[in-house]
Amino acid sequence: MKPIEECTIGIVGLGLMGGAVAMALRHCGAASPDHLIACDKDEETLALALAQGVIDEGFATPGEIVKRSDFIFLCLNPSTLLKFWESWAAFFKSGALITDIAGIKVNIVAALEKNLRPDLDFIPGHPMAGSEKGGFANAGHCNFKGKNYILTPLKRNKPENLEFVKNLLYRMGFGRITETTPEEHDRKIAFTSQLCHVIAAALIDCEQDTQITRFGGGSFEDLTRIAMLNASMWSEIFIENKSELIKRIEQFEGSLDALKALIANGSAHELEARLGAVRERRTIMKG
Repeated sequence: MKPIEECTIGIVGLGLMGGAVAMALRHCGAASPDHLIACDKDEETLALALAQGVIDEGFATPGEIVKRSDFIFLCLNPSTLLKFWESWAAFFKSGALITDIAGIKVNIVAALEKNLRPDLDFIPGHPMAGSEKGGFANAGHCNFKGKNYILTPLKRNKPENLEFVKNLLYRMGFGRITETTPEEHDRKIAFTSQLCHVIAAALIDCEQDTQITRFGGGSFEDLTRIAMLNASMWSEIFIENKSELIKRIEQFEGSLDALKALIANGSAHELEARLGAVRERRTIMKG
């Protein structure tokens, strides 16, 4: 792979994450002038990205992106990504290096590997960053500095390409890169991301008083920020990873029931001990 500064970099999907990726590539100097191109169905988004100097060229369809790009970020939700791959997999530039940002991996990797040309290299990825506010207009609020990035490499990936992607991600600001399998990714993400969004949604869902925020002191706000989620995208992710997510919901329900029982029974010493253990475990977890 040639140096990133000599690559034409393509971004498919210029929403919140696609926009944030483009901005990070531009700000860190990885994307040379006239070398960062993107496509998005929203012409206003393309116009804004061009006006801000985030991208050099914008297209409403992916044809030019797949034909010209040496390195491509597929910044699409899972179902859209699969449809895109079915339509455009045959048209990528020979030798192109491709990565994605989808929040589930087992289904995506299985589908894309089926018709991955031998002259292409696809390295699946998932940036652990985002914002409760979607769209390109909010991409500037999506900070990558110090954040986690998960890669689920394929056996066929070229070692030099994997190193290329990792070095670029660090340059973009990510602080820790973890390599794992698609299966392990979906198990862990069901807990650290999807379950958290379910809990935040349930917390808002169970209370009808819209003025209750007058009594908030920070805890409520911290716990429910992510309840302002993209309903369409998260519904898709929950269902696509439902087997792992249901296990995590049941795991959470077990802990909630145990704490409920200790409170109901007035078991002060046992409750204090359990909460103390929780505090200690959270300290060990760091992050």
